[in-house]
Parts: sequence; C-alpha cells; structure tokens
Amino acid sequence: MKALVLLVIAAVAVQAQTFTTLVNFAGPNGRQPDYGALVQGVDGDFYGTTALGGEYQYGTVFLVTPQGGLKRLHSFDNSDGGFPNNGLLEIVGGLLYGTTRVGGANGRGTIYSMWPGGGYFTTLQSFDVGDGVKPFAGLIQSFEGSLYGTSDGGGAWGYGTIFSMSFGGALNTVFSFNIVDGIGPYSTLMQASNKTIYGTTCGSGGSGNYGSIYTVDSSDAFATLLSFNYTDGAYPYGALVQASDGNLYGTTQAGGAYDHGTIFRMTTSGSLTTLHSFHYSDGSAPFGALVQGTDGSFYGTTTKGGAGGRGTIFQMTLAGVFTTLHSFGGGDGATPSGGLVQGTDGAFYGMTVAGGANDDGTVFRLSTGLGPFVRLLPSFGPQGTSVDILGTDLTGVTSVSFNGVPASYITPISSTAFKVAVPYGATTGPVQVITPGSTLTSNALFQIP
Repeated sequence: MKALVLLVIAAVAVQAQTFTTLVNFAGPNGRQPDYGALVQGVDGDFYGTTALGGEYQYGTVFLVTPQGGLKRLHSFDNSDGGFPNNGLLEIVGGLLYGTTRVGGANGRGTIYSMWPGGGYFTTLQSFDVGDGVKPFAGLIQSFEGSLYGTSDGGGAWGYGTIFSMSFGGALNTVFSFNIVDGIGPYSTLMQASNKTIYGTTCGSGGSGNYGSIYTVDSSDAFATLLSFNYTDGAYPYGALVQASDGNLYGTTQAGGAYDHGTIFRMTTSGSLTTLHSFHYSDGSAPFGALVQGTDGSFYGTTTKGGAGGRGTIFQMTLAGVFTTLHSFGGGDGATPSGGLVQGTDGAFYGMTVAGGANDDGTVFRLSTGLGPFVRLLPSFGPQGTSVDILGTDLTGVTSVSFNGVPASYITPISSTAFKVAVPYGATTGPVQVITPGSTLTSNALFQIP
C-alpha cells in the first residue's frame, strides 16, 4: 500500500482571495459543524456533520451545494448515535462512513454508513467498553481495504483504542492505549507511502505530557515515534498529511515560541522541524488538519486569533513562508475547528463551529485563483480495478489516461463524476481527463502497488 502523493499542477501564487459565506446554520438544520473537513461527493455536492442540532438535538448529516444550498440528510436521535465530531469518509461509489461520540445500542458511540443524498442510513457498529468508547476521530480506508479509526476511551486500559473494521461492520481492536503510550487519540489516522499508519495523541506518551506521534505498521504493531516537549509544540489535534516531498506535516494546538501552537514537518522516521509558531496576530490554536493545494502550498485554519480574534485561514509554502488569508470576526463565522477541503473547482471549502447569522456556525468558500482539477476515489489500486473520477464539469469525456496509458470502459455517473477501469500497463503517476472544453489533471498521483 502506498499513500497519496500530491501532484503539483501549477506553481500559481495566491493572488486575490474571495471569501463567501455559503451557509448560516440554525438549530433545526444543525449546530456546530464538526472538527473534520467536508468531503465532495460524486454528485459534486459537499457532505459534513454537525455535532449538535437537528430534529433531536444529537447532530446531523448534511449536504451543501457549491452555490450554498443546504439540505439536512439525517438527524441523529441517540438510538442510532449522537454528537458526530469528525467528518465523513467517502469510498468508491460515493458511500459515506462516519462515527458518533455517544448513542447506539450501548450508549457509547457508533459507526454508521449512508448513501449520498441521505439514503440507506445504517448503524454498523455500537461501541462498548471492551472495544473502545467515544470515538472522536473519523475513519480512513487502508490500501488493503479495511477501515481504521480510534476511540478515546475504553479498551483494555480505559484510555482508548485503535481499531480496524470491515466495510460490513466487523470490528477488530488493533491496540489499547495506556497512559505511557499516550491518551487522547483525537486525530484521524493517515497512511503514508511507506505502508505505515500515523496518528497523534494529545497527552502523555513518552517523557512529556504534551502529546505524541505514533505508528502502526502493516502487521498492526504499535510504536511511539516521538513525544512533544512544548517548545516544539503541544497537543496535536489535527490529522497528519503526507505532502508531495514525502514528509509529514501537521499542527499543534499549543506550545511553540509564543504558546499559540505550531506547524511542523516530520520525516517518516520521526525527525521533527518546527516551521511556524503562531503568535495570535496570525492565528492561535489550530485544530484541523492541513491540506496541500494544487499549487503545492498548505492551507489550514486556526480557532482563535487573527485581526478579528475569532480565528483565521492561512497558507504556508513547503519552505515555511506563512500568510494569513482571512481573519474571522464573528458575523462571517467564528472558531473554524475543522480543516479545509479543496473542491474540484479549485476553491477551498470549510466550516466554523460558531458565528454567522445565528451563532450556530457556517460553511464558507475561499477562492484563491486556483483552477479546476480531477480527483480519484480511491487514489490507489491495482490495474483493472474500478475507480471513480470526480470533477466540476465532466460531461462528454473524450479521453482518460493513467500516467500516459489510455483507459477504456468509461461509465458516466453524473455530470461531475464517471467510473473507469485502471488500464493494464499503467504505472504510478498523474491521471489526465480530456473533455470537449478542457484538459484536467488529477490533484494527486494515482498509486499502483
């Protein structure tokens, strides 16, 4: 299994930014959108969850169109889960998976799935003490095909677990945390090109009490890779991301030179470099994961600080050059706790926990001048496998190639997605799609084992 490696489409400098509030949440359609990022579906719409609100006040699953249309798809009622906190996972075909903190048959959280548009909601797993409780993080799909996630309570020692699950809901506990290994595994896991899964804890772990980064190898063996010492950061809440240079990047909520958090780079073997220390005027307390845009730069959010004091959106180059792009002031949203997602139109989309017209949070778009691209779902797989290709306008596709090898058997799904078989003879590399009006390149190299 190999991790997604970003393909830099063009080294386009960020010029004029256009910020737009797309949605103002109100209690009935959801409150407090979560700490994860939106996902863009095969229909071109964006999907997410709110931790509160909805019909029963236990949170919702929603979709928002790129134009700002909002639809509540599901209201949790505690029996099927409650308080979803960290977004959704999308797999081939568009099926969505998520976790809730509470509820379910045992009252300790659930894993669920549903189809885009809100159909066929299914509770797949209800957690109990032995296999973990209160999952905060979202799920990932491993290259072998299993789902992986974490819980921040329960397990053998009561400090949480790492688990794997089949798509049908069969759960396996991979590791139980104790206070030495780390506590508070809140971040969503990620898998790197060295076949290793990486995650973070927000406390204990090693010699300090400021959080750690750990690994799970292909045989599910656990190891603590490094422990934060506060000077280099403290309390990493967001998931790690592997960038186009092969290194891992992430943020810490506190610590650093000014005690407002950091952005760091880490080699896959654990060598850490602090690239930026927040100092409130440019942001404070980042929680969400970074995303690497098609220009090669990282984009992210902070929950506090900035000119308006209510959080920021920022950009940072691979070399560590930092720019504040937007400061929230409350009316346009406040406390953006989740990460950003780059839509296939090139713009970035995100959420705020609070602020907006009703102080229940918002969905926003930030356009920075980057152009459209295509995204593959999944971004890996053997020759002959079927994948979905997502874009903004894919009507009348005339040609698809995987690293120069043409594909056939193109099956339209919608105007924004089609299904294609990975051609035999293809190797790891970019995917190119030609339509009557444009030539589009994938935002990531498609990985062939």
